[in-house]
Formats: sequence, C-alpha cells, structure tokens
Amino acid sequence: MSDYSSRNGDALSQNGYASPSNPSLIASPNNAASPVIRKKLMGFVGFSNLPNQVHRKSVRKGFQFTAMVVGESGLGKSTLINTLFNTGLYQPKEPLPPSAERPKTVAIESISADIEENGVRLLLTVVDTPGFGDFVNNDESWRPIVEDIESRFDQYMEYENKVNRQKLIDNRVHACLYFIQPTGHSLRPIDIEFMSRLHTRVNLIPVIAKADTMTDEEIADFKTRVLADIACHKIHIFQAPTYENEDEESLAEAEEIASKIPFAVVGSDKIVTTPDGRKVRGRAYPWGVVEVDNEEHCDFVKLRQMLIRTYMEELREYTNDVLYENWRTEKLLGMGVVQDPTVFKEVNPAVRNHEERVMHEAKLAKMEAEMKMVFQQKVAEKESKLKQSEEELYARHKEMKEALDKQRGDLEEKRRRIESGRPLTPEGKSSTGRKKGFLRT
Repeated sequence: MSDYSSRNGDALSQNGYASPSNPSLIASPNNAASPVIRKKLMGFVGFSNLPNQVHRKSVRKGFQFTAMVVGESGLGKSTLINTLFNTGLYQPKEPLPPSAERPKTVAIESISADIEENGVRLLLTVVDTPGFGDFVNNDESWRPIVEDIESRFDQYMEYENKVNRQKLIDNRVHACLYFIQPTGHSLRPIDIEFMSRLHTRVNLIPVIAKADTMTDEEIADFKTRVLADIACHKIHIFQAPTYENEDEESLAEAEEIASKIPFAVVGSDKIVTTPDGRKVRGRAYPWGVVEVDNEEHCDFVKLRQMLIRTYMEELREYTNDVLYENWRTEKLLGMGVVQDPTVFKEVNPAVRNHEERVMHEAKLAKMEAEMKMVFQQKVAEKESKLKQSEEELYARHKEMKEALDKQRGDLEEKRRRIESGRPLTPEGKSSTGRKKGFLRT
C-alpha cells in the first residue's frame, strides 16, 4: 500500500501537483502561468553527459565558417587571413604592371579550404573584395558586397525550402573584417557609408590595418575617434557577449577583448629572428622587430581570440538567429507573406479560455450594440412616420373645422334673416330671377 501511494505521489508531482516529495512549484520565465517543477535527483541519471554527446556529434560533422575581408588594396587583408589561420590560404600576389587594365567594379572572390586541428575539421571560406575603395568615384562601391551577402541568404533560404535538407550548406557570411586605413584622424565617409549599409546584414569587426605605422598614443587616440564615429552614426559592431553565472576569468576576458575594439593589428606569416635570438612571426625593421603574437606590440592575439578561439560559435549563432531572421522576415513581408504571431506561442489553457471568454463577451457586446442601434433607427423611422401622419391629420382637421365654421356662419345668417322677416334671396331679384318693375309684353 505504501509503494502504491508513493508511486501515486510521484505521478501527481510529475503532473504538476504538490506532493510531500515536491512541495514547491516554480514558474517558468517563459510562461509565468505554467508551473515548472524542480526536483532534486537522488542519484546519477546521466543527462549531464549531454555536452559530451553534442561534442562528439559536432566533431563528427565538422564546422563551417565564412569570413569576409573588406578594405582597400595594400592594407594586408590576405596576409592577416594567412596569419589568423596559420596557413597559406592566399599566395603572394604579383604586382600588376602600369599598363595592366584595372578592374572597374568591386570584385568578389571566394576561397574555401578544409583545415583540421586536433581532430576538429573546419570548412573555412574567405570572401575577399578586391577593388573596394580603389577608384576615383566610389559611389555605391558597397552595393556588390551587400548583394553578395544577401544572395548567400537567398541561397540558404532556398536550401531550407527543399524537400531534402540533409546536405544543408551554410555559406552565409558570419563575420566581416573591415580594414581601416591608419590615418590617425577619423573614419572616412566611405567607411561610415559601408558600415551603415552592412551592419544589419553581417557581424562587423573593425580592424586598424598596419598598426605598426603609428605610435601607441596615436593608436589610442585613433581608436577613440573611430568609436565616437561609430556611436554617432548608430553603427552596430559585434561585441563579445556575456552570460549569466560566468566566472570572473571569463568576464575579465570579455572586458579585455571589448576594450581592444577596434583591433590594431599587424599581419605577417614570415618567421624572423629577434635581437635576443627568438624565432617569431613578425616584421623586421631597422629599429627592431614587431612580433605578431606579442600583445604588447599589437591586438592580433585578441582578434584571433575573439574571432576563432572564443566567439566563433556566437558569431554563427548571431548570424543565424538575428541577422538572417531579420532579413528573412523583411523578404517574406516584401513578398506579401504575413505570419500569425500566435502560431508558435505557448498558450496556457486557462489563459486561452479567459481570452476566448473575453473575445466572446466582446462579440456579444458588439452584437448588442448593433441590435440597439438598429432598434433605435427603427424607432426613429416610426416616430418620423407618426409625426408626419399627425401633421397630415392636423391639417385635415383644420381644413374641416374651417369648412364647418364657414357653413355654420352661413346657417346663422340664414336664421337671422328668417327671424327678421327678410327674404332669404337678395333684394331686387325674384324667385324666378326676374327684376321688379319691368313688365314683359
């Protein structure tokens, strides 16, 4: 009997009722009306191993990441990509002769590579934009880039609408490294225009190219001016996200990364020897060596940490959950597709019944108001007809009264004539209609 009652008690607690083993019900943050039960496990169950299962699945499937680099020629875009992923993805470019024909528009070049590190495979795609900002007239030079990003959104949405989506390829741009010239002044109009056009379509990461051409004070002042321009024009750039229950080390890391934006970087895939004999990636100058992987020399390490080591998955999630969804909503609304906001809404039955009752009462009140209005209209029409009939009857009564008064006056006149002995016919006329005093021969 006790076993039966304990099983029933557990069943009741699982159905949402209070029981001795489950005295508290905690509301869900997503739906305050739906109670969520929190139970303390009495032993090891095994679902805490879910992260390991996701890890095995992710390692088996591999990852996809698409990065775009935008900037004028000669700012070291290809070198920085080779430095970031420590591979020769881009080969050294041969300088064009003066007689060579220059491109007339911004070209879009895409390079893909399947790279592996510690058993984890990554399908890396780098989209380069040769020709951006290299012309005398740079009006709408951002348009080919925006069209390329939106065409990738179009292609992904087309993959989603297919019957078989097992081989879904995500070629959307997850991050855009925008290279800023190290002028030391502020953002140029083309920089502001480009970032204003693209910040709703891609995760923008501003990068100050060739930071070794500026001093530390100049870099700090330049970063302040760039951030002021970005804030003034309400441009959204990618910020390292923070989560609840983060440890102090993670919070400090996120704050340090955020403090380095825009990243002042130096790219180099060549090994040089420092004065103390170390072999490092960097650039050798007559006054010394700039080390790429030294945080005291540039922000390359922080850029790599945010882009690859720490927030690559956040970049992919933000692209899918925010940027792509916003673009998809605009696209479907432009095509005339309207989504019912209650389709995917979790509804509590009690709240649903209350809403239906309120809607039913509102409908009844509306019908009652309509019936009352129709009744008042009918009453007004009837009153108008009755008033018109009353006026007609009053006019007829007045005419009949006037006729009777006239007739009574005539009768009174005749009575007075008879009483006075006067003839009823006028004097000078006989009853035969002949005049007196004339004889007819």
